[in-house]
Amino acid sequence: MRRLKLMSKQTLTKSDIKKVYVRNLFSLQWGWNYEKMQGLGYCYVIMPALKKLYGDKPEEMKVALQTQLGFFNTTPAMSHLIIGADMALEEEFGMEDPSAITGLKTGLMGPFAGVGDTVFIAIYRAIVFSIAAYMAQGGQAIGLLIPILAGFAVMWVRYKFTFLGYNQGRRLAVEFADKMKMLTEAAAILGLTVVGGLIPSVITYKVDLTYKMGKVTLSMQEMLDKILPGLVPLAIVMLSYWLLGKKKMNSNKLIFVLILLGMLLGNMQSILGWIGQLF
Repeated sequence: MRRLKLMSKQTLTKSDIKKVYVRNLFSLQWGWNYEKMQGLGYCYVIMPALKKLYGDKPEEMKVALQTQLGFFNTTPAMSHLIIGADMALEEEFGMEDPSAITGLKTGLMGPFAGVGDTVFIAIYRAIVFSIAAYMAQGGQAIGLLIPILAGFAVMWVRYKFTFLGYNQGRRLAVEFADKMKMLTEAAAILGLTVVGGLIPSVITYKVDLTYKMGKVTLSMQEMLDKILPGLVPLAIVMLSYWLLGKKKMNSNKLIFVLILLGMLLGNMQSILGWIGQLF
């Protein structure tokens, strides 16, 4: 993708940011899919800002849409911080370097998801709904209102997150205006590191093969772990990446390939036993 040297001269107003906030409340999960997860919803959420910044620049708009349609997945409540910072960087630099936007999104979505899942899902739900249930069991009607009030409180926090992300992103853009290349490289490295760290946590396949000779037992998984922990998940990701580079391969076909591969690997012990009986 070629870089565009023209920088956007448009500026976002409070009304523009509010439109993005409202869309984010209800639309981030729209179009969720296994290829891009929240990517399609993210692009729809940030569309008001894109139209304001690139509405009269068709080439920059094309690049912006391609950039925003990339993979994205995080806790919805934390996404406001990322989208806010994203808007600030695009307002300052435009599509001069799309990799900076991609690096920002990729680098922050993983850590923010960990924090968000803990705070807004595990802790929030446990506290709010346990208190509400306890009061409702005691015959107190206010127990019904607690989840509603807590929901409005979360909406207020998400509203503040949107402007916090925007203000901090703008501050980052201003301070690093003369160091854009360094910022881009740092964001790209952070993004690749996060994606690499997600591989063994998302793909948890273990080779269930053992070799027995008398009292000696060798575990294939233990041997692989000594060579490189997470070697099998890494191999599966590299295989997927290689297959997606093929001309007639797409994400839908890859899903079926991975399903078939999972069936074969999951029954490897039985398959080898069956082959051994034949010979």
